[in-house]
Amino acid sequence: MNILNYKLYYFLGVGGIGMSALARFFNHYKKEVVGYDKTESDLCKLLTKEGITNHYEEDLTQLTSFLKNYKKEEVLIVYTPAVPKEHSEYQYLLENGYTILKRSQVLGEITKQFKTIAIAGTHGKTTTTTLVTHLLKSAGINCFSFMGGISSNYNTNLLLGDVNDTNAYVVVEADEYDRSFLTLHPEIAVITSADADHLDIYGDLNHVKESYTLFSKQVKKNGVLIVKKNVDNDLNLTDERIIYSLNLDTEYCAQSITVENAQFFYDIKSPIESISNVTLGLPGLHNVENSIAAVAIAQQLGIKGSVIKEALRSFTGVKRRFDYRVKTEKVVYIDDYAHHPEELKATIGSVKKLYPGKKITGIFQPHLFSRTRDFADAFAESLDMLDECILLEIYPAREKPIEGVNSSWLLRKMKLKDKKLLSKIEVLEEIKTNKREIIVTMGAGDIDSLIAPIENILRQ
Repeated sequence: MNILNYKLYYFLGVGGIGMSALARFFNHYKKEVVGYDKTESDLCKLLTKEGITNHYEEDLTQLTSFLKNYKKEEVLIVYTPAVPKEHSEYQYLLENGYTILKRSQVLGEITKQFKTIAIAGTHGKTTTTTLVTHLLKSAGINCFSFMGGISSNYNTNLLLGDVNDTNAYVVVEADEYDRSFLTLHPEIAVITSADADHLDIYGDLNHVKESYTLFSKQVKKNGVLIVKKNVDNDLNLTDERIIYSLNLDTEYCAQSITVENAQFFYDIKSPIESISNVTLGLPGLHNVENSIAAVAIAQQLGIKGSVIKEALRSFTGVKRRFDYRVKTEKVVYIDDYAHHPEELKATIGSVKKLYPGKKITGIFQPHLFSRTRDFADAFAESLDMLDECILLEIYPAREKPIEGVNSSWLLRKMKLKDKKLLSKIEVLEEIKTNKREIIVTMGAGDIDSLIAPIENILRQ
């Protein structure tokens, strides 16, 4: 299959970060790209500006108007599992025999054209993918990149290289949801973490680990597998691999970590070329750890220490990943995509380390009823690290409510005294009337709609 041989690419769920990158990829190659999503997000508006036609109602009349100009074999339907199977457009396309591929299958087909670098992990994969992309670009290496977030350096989730270059690399975020990453066969792969998540798909942690072990075996013969130390212990891998960690005595690790002016400085130990006095443009100890994995990849490609050092310094991160929105002497406001207990722990822990003695207010929107139910105690424990916690109601995403699972239930599990459940409007009123030192918004739902209003209040 040559994935570029179709003439019309129809996306069901075009507004997702991974789906929108694919839509933009085909649009770049002058294909007709049409998308459906249930809400018009900022990302959808950007796609429209780039010439992609989108609509926001389940509408078979509109659908058939797009299809009528093409033979069935000229049309590829790309869908995300987040779109419910009973969706009327999906059902119509299924019943009428159109070629329908999941997002992960399409990405898998694209990666077959290039040397693939795949970054997997329950946490850390988006930042690591984006940092690896920045390292390759800084070194002048021809690469494509499908990132799971908007790179702050390039203001995009898709970077394009020269498709005719047989030595081109493609850097991809290897998503474990729905076992999507098993469509990839990388030359270089990283596993940053393998914690329990998506238990609606996997059932339990053992099946999560099993999938990551299978992913590790997808690496091509003579390829390179890079694994974080504690993941290596958990998965009992047998294939040859490179081990990294934050600051354990592994092949790649950080040494002499210090904090100055809310920035981390450190040395990187490496079997190829150690690098001294590194500073990362992005805060957070977990991001120092992500940088170690990225450096291990860069050195497999022959990138020199001087280039790596400058690229780490100039890296400005990913939007909604430890994203400074306001940083003044009076108040600091950070926004983060954290939506798993371990991610909350990493984000809150990094803020506490950077701003010791300051009162930290966290505003958190749980994402999915099933995830909240499955990890309720761990969520409560992570949120108890805050000085003050404001919860929003659970963002349902693709799910229907589960009886008894709501933010009030989660709030009762927390031991923290200074905690409350508010609506979005109440959150803004609260910030207007009561001054705070450090504010952190966290979550993967529509909490991002609060970012600009909070910024405006704080700047006033």
